[in-house]
Amino acid sequence: MKRMKLYEADDKMIDLISDNYSMLQGLSSFGIRLGFGDKTVSEVCSEQGVDCYTFLVVVNFLINGYAPKETDERISVKTLLGYLQASHRFFLDYQLPSIRKKLEEALSHGDSMAMLILRLYDEYAHDIQLHMKYEEKTLFPYVNALLQGEQRPNYNVEIYSKHHDDITGKFHELKSIIIKYLPQDGLTNNQLTAAIYDIYSNEEWLSNHSNVEDVLFVPAIRLLEQKVKSDDVSARISSMINSSEGTEAISEREKEIIVCLVQGMSNKEIAAHLFISVNTVITHRRNIARKLQIHSLAGLTIYAIANDLIDKRCLMG
Repeated sequence: MKRMKLYEADDKMIDLISDNYSMLQGLSSFGIRLGFGDKTVSEVCSEQGVDCYTFLVVVNFLINGYAPKETDERISVKTLLGYLQASHRFFLDYQLPSIRKKLEEALSHGDSMAMLILRLYDEYAHDIQLHMKYEEKTLFPYVNALLQGEQRPNYNVEIYSKHHDDITGKFHELKSIIIKYLPQDGLTNNQLTAAIYDIYSNEEWLSNHSNVEDVLFVPAIRLLEQKVKSDDVSARISSMINSSEGTEAISEREKEIIVCLVQGMSNKEIAAHLFISVNTVITHRRNIARKLQIHSLAGLTIYAIANDLIDKRCLMG
């Protein structure tokens, strides 16, 4: 029986599970191993490398429907991603095949109604597989890229959210048909009852899974997108600053040539003034333009004033 309370880090993990046995599968999806004794939630999460805050957010959401603010930056997207990926593996690799096996064993082999039931199950299972495969192929790699600080221009969480289909009702028609029109003669057995019970349980599981994605995962991704975008802008500004600061230094000779140019001297006059050849003056001018990325006399004048090579009062005079 579920106990309606908000669980905290200093609660014992065994109490959480004893009160809410449905969270056993959740432990597995978080990668939490059993055998934790009487340790607290915080201790178990710390020892097994799970973000405790995110774990409790999911637990309290699934148990009590308690959802944090969409601006809660403490939720670990990496932890949520791992949880959802593991949940997919559990459902696709174990739950779906397990239910089908129970149905197959419970229904009469060769019976036309039984074959239709199995076909209907396979159709619904296929729809769910497509839904989850899309997330594994598109959404999850996108989130992994965000976690690495990479932006992908042709996709975002709003695209996913807009097309996030509701898969919680996939089994509703199936279980209704079985209950309304079965059992027939020879089909009343414990296996069929167990299969129907599993279908009900997994319908609830799918609902919880979809809600975690919509209510917890999507807002967390939005915040991550904003952070990556902000970091990217900061990085570009920093890169520009570093690039400017890292410009190849202007030599003393080049500074002298800049002063001469600003004062209006020609190449020949500069050569005579500095006792160098005209070709050397031309080479220095090319190097100055390359280093400073300044090609105009006005630009060189501003550079000279900003770097105290000349006094702007001299130019005014």
